[in-house]
Amino acid sequence: MIYGIGTDICDIRRIRASLEKHGERFAQKVLSDNELNTYRVRSERWPERGVRYVATRFSAKEAFSKAIGMGMRMPMTWRLCEVAKLPSGQPTIVLHGVLKEWFEAKGLTAHVSVSDESDYATSYVVVETHTA
Repeated sequence: MIYGIGTDICDIRRIRASLEKHGERFAQKVLSDNELNTYRVRSERWPERGVRYVATRFSAKEAFSKAIGMGMRMPMTWRLCEVAKLPSGQPTIVLHGVLKEWFEAKGLTAHVSVSDESDYATSYVVVETHTA
């Protein structure tokens, strides 16, 4: 049964401006440790890939927070929600700490889709419940 659905569209130009203004501090606020490592590797090779990476993660986390119905308030935080990739390349939500405990206690599962094109990144998240 569907618990919640979230969607978000993010202007990549806004993310670029935040990174230019605040440097890596902005990325450190939004990204988990694993995501931060990926961001650094992508940025070294091609800075625009790093910007787009942050934008898609920002968008996916916003969509996830909407799907669980709480926005950005505890236990939902930027760094406790991670967007990783399965070996197939499919994006997946990985949770940490109190957010993971809350999510698992509710018997929830998340599905995420992310995309970016030109000036925008977009994400969709469907959260299912497996309890009656």
